[in-house]
Amino acid sequence: MTDFQPAGTDGDVGLLSPVSASPLVTALIGDRAVLAAILAVEAGWAAVLDRAGLAPAGSAAVVAHAADASRYDVAGIALRAQGGGNPVIPLLADLLAQVKALDTGNIGAAGVGALGAVHTSLTSQDVLDTALMLLARNTVSALLADVRGTTTALARLAEQHADTLCVGRSLTQHSLPFTFGLKAAQWFHGLAAAARRLEALELPVQTGGAAGTLAAGTVLTSGSASDPFSLSDQLAAQLGLAATPAPWHTNRLAVTSLGDALAGVTDALGKIASDVLFLSRPEVAELAEPRAPGRGVSSAMPQKQNPVLSVLVRSAALRAPGLAAQLHLAAANFNDERPDGAWHTEWPALRELLGLALGAAGHLRALAEGLQVFPEGMRRNLDLSGPLLLSEGVSAAVAPLLAVDGSGADGKQQLQAAVARTLQAPAAEQADTYRRLLRAAVPADRLSDDKLEELLDPASYLGQAAGISRRILAAFPDFAPTPPEKDGNGDSRG
Repeated sequence: MTDFQPAGTDGDVGLLSPVSASPLVTALIGDRAVLAAILAVEAGWAAVLDRAGLAPAGSAAVVAHAADASRYDVAGIALRAQGGGNPVIPLLADLLAQVKALDTGNIGAAGVGALGAVHTSLTSQDVLDTALMLLARNTVSALLADVRGTTTALARLAEQHADTLCVGRSLTQHSLPFTFGLKAAQWFHGLAAAARRLEALELPVQTGGAAGTLAAGTVLTSGSASDPFSLSDQLAAQLGLAATPAPWHTNRLAVTSLGDALAGVTDALGKIASDVLFLSRPEVAELAEPRAPGRGVSSAMPQKQNPVLSVLVRSAALRAPGLAAQLHLAAANFNDERPDGAWHTEWPALRELLGLALGAAGHLRALAEGLQVFPEGMRRNLDLSGPLLLSEGVSAAVAPLLAVDGSGADGKQQLQAAVARTLQAPAAEQADTYRRLLRAAVPADRLSDDKLEELLDPASYLGQAAGISRRILAAFPDFAPTPPEKDGNGDSRG
């Protein structure tokens, strides 16, 4: 037996979560990013107190200098966090030591100097809740940038393939003629709507104090022009977060709303990935992922080109709902004024959800921008069902011509019988059989050969496919590319 040797202190780099293993994800939600966010909150609070005259002048600069994440041992802080149940406590001790060492000429009458600006009137939950909102803000910003790249690509596919015929599928079976442009527009619709919901979220600051009463803040601001609420608003502005009317330490809607919105985005990404996975099967061959060196390889079968981008995105979509549910489970069990464990379960769930959504958005953008579309494959699959695919439209147009009383009821029965007889024929003969039975059922003076062939043309039964696509794109102008301007001759410019 080979002895297992630990790999050292690299930490979680995404070895078993390839969808979110990227330098960007690590930079935005990794342990050091969490540390930096906590320090940013502490430095932001010191700046607020300094400006309000509630800390020695110059304190903000000292704390900001001390709040450099590179000064701190992340692994050591993580281990020491077990002592108090959260990482703020050991980090605060290290921050205070750094501030004390740096503050060499700023000792006031109380003998505390810039130390008086660190964490004063805050509690660990204030700092960590606010830090996670800050982490989320930065991650969501990067996520939305990738989403906009994707929706731009999808909008272009919708426009380029507005008339590209394919087959619609219902319960795994061919249903009606469709267009690939409409499919791309519906992909766009789901993702743009989910992204708009995420973009509209407010990520609030938290400054409730030890039990959410702002008691320490009230003492701190006594006799000054400030109050705890104005300090909270100033911190929100300092950090680029939303102001809040009251502490929300036990009301977790801010967290669950963020989780739901992130899961909504991964749902939309997962829908696209699932469609591409099916449509890129060799026996379907309507789409293919963009190729890149090293992408889609197999360890055993060199001929394979696996749709790995879709696989990774789908893996995120399958994991995200459970993480969002964990946030709701925690919120429903937030007992007392600080819960005994529920709060702690939020942190990893929210961070993983942020990482999955960001990672999946990047992979889907690469997929959408390089997606290969094969109209000939789409037409080949459309033709597999032959004219039977048009039986709904044929029935609507022809049944009244066959009806004795004009109601169409008996005509529908005759046409259904023709369909049933057609389905009994060998697959290779069904198209000719259906045409022959239709021609025999309807007198030529009621339905000409040309009109019959028009009814059996898939392009004649697309409903409002083009109009639906246009309406979708028009409804989300902030997620669709701006069409090029036209010059006086109608040619595109720019």
